[in-house]
Amino acid sequence: MSRFELIATATFGLEALVADELRKLGYSHTQVENGKVTFSGDELAICRSNLWLRTAARVRVKVGEFRATTFEELFEETKALPWAEFIPANAQFPVEGRSVQSTLYSVSDCQSIVKKAVVESLKKQHRLEWFPEDGPLMKIEIALLRDVATLTIDTTGPGLHQRGYRALATGAPLKETLAAALVILARWYPDIAFIDPFCGSGTIPIEAALLGRNIAPGLKRRFAAESWPWIPSSLWEKTRIEAHDLVKNEQPDYLIGTDIDEGALRIARHNAQAAGVADSIHFQRLEVKDLTTSKKYGKLITNPPYGERFGEEEEITRLYQELAEVRKSLDTWSFYVLTSYPKLEKVFGGKATKRRKLYNGNIETQYYQYFGPRPPRRRS
Repeated sequence: MSRFELIATATFGLEALVADELRKLGYSHTQVENGKVTFSGDELAICRSNLWLRTAARVRVKVGEFRATTFEELFEETKALPWAEFIPANAQFPVEGRSVQSTLYSVSDCQSIVKKAVVESLKKQHRLEWFPEDGPLMKIEIALLRDVATLTIDTTGPGLHQRGYRALATGAPLKETLAAALVILARWYPDIAFIDPFCGSGTIPIEAALLGRNIAPGLKRRFAAESWPWIPSSLWEKTRIEAHDLVKNEQPDYLIGTDIDEGALRIARHNAQAAGVADSIHFQRLEVKDLTTSKKYGKLITNPPYGERFGEEEEITRLYQELAEVRKSLDTWSFYVLTSYPKLEKVFGGKATKRRKLYNGNIETQYYQYFGPRPPRRRS
């Protein structure tokens, strides 16, 4: 097998989680930077990372990196890269781009130049003058950061947050990758009671159930690289068989999602069924102020409404006050709340044990973590 430099991209704030996931998959030599984690792997690594990464955005193959401050440098350096080793003669290879703090700031011009350079390189190496682009999709990205150009090919296709189970969603749903990150950051395990009192379309409980049962998040979908001729279909089949064999049959002890909106709960149940974890989660219509549980210890992990629209502040404040009352009644539980609502600590009556800045789409949020007391150790 060949060796590649691979890049798992990530939303700001989740890079360390992605690196930890990669280490658990056996890829220990990682380099963590803003928005990405670089690692080394073969064709099987491309299959496994796409299938198993819960918090990454996508996986890219790095073709080359160089400094470029002129369009001529960008063209010549791009043309010199071994594109024919990756891109067959019939592949579709559109180019997308971005530029941050770089001399070459016109993204559209950079995309055009890279496209021309790749075509010239392929002409020479494939000995062709025209390319039909009717074969496998191999999307190229030119990323310029402080005049350093990084050229990659996307192996994923639609982002890794698109697990394949959420055909239905409520308004402004949480991305699956961020939902998984909330569960992982809360250090939840399937023997710990779990409640999400604002579950909406069920994304956080579903991601918890997938994690708790060790179900690979990519099992329900396909990836761009599955159509690439230099990655044997047998590797994808091997990866999926391995993933199926690693699924745990035991159900989480206590996994609850509640919401006031019955329509949202219908969507949540549909999504849980599509994800294969309907038997792992109990969804119930309930106002947050009425939330109670017989469980002495547990973790409440949630993403309440933020009140972004004008005129909602009074209603949102009441909602957070009700959540604060629930925290008083469940004083041995740990609470994990992702929100951009700025007064949460004031309403909760104290600073969070930990806070972490995360981005929900373009919205800057804080992940407030209030730790409850440790439960007594169980006797063996």
